[in-house]
Amino acid sequence: MAITYDMEIPSSIPAPRMFKAFVLDGDNLIPKVLPQAIKSVETLEGDGGVGTIKITTFGEGYQHKCVKHRVDAIDKENFTFSYSITEGDALMGVFESISYHIKIVATPDGGSICKNRSIYNAKDDAQVSEEEIKTGKEKASSIFKAVEAYLLANPEAYN
Repeated sequence: MAITYDMEIPSSIPAPRMFKAFVLDGDNLIPKVLPQAIKSVETLEGDGGVGTIKITTFGEGYQHKCVKHRVDAIDKENFTFSYSITEGDALMGVFESISYHIKIVATPDGGSICKNRSIYNAKDDAQVSEEEIKTGKEKASSIFKAVEAYLLANPEAYN
């Protein structure tokens, strides 16, 4: 059984710059701007493209320790990125995998909107609470907003 959630987060940062910081360099930038959430992201195999396997280690203030995820798709022209969590305690024993599909869309005012679709693939008999998924969405939103704040404070970064 799959549970799908869509979320949109507006930003004043232009789409190309946000994609570069949040997606292309997120493994380096996010642990710097939000170390309490994400301690490190390490590539286990691959070159960052499709099929790359990474391990994310969460920070002290996080309820989970680490997850392993795979890059499913990346399109630098259209600012889209997809990845799936395939192992780790964030699956909470109830999910086979969690897939994320991110698209950063330019807005007429020069900013952007991060459209994020999360697909939670639950195991056959698993019961999933709205609260668990809501918590995950709030964390994703806070990471995006932390990257935005960094870019606003550092106008020369990622241009």
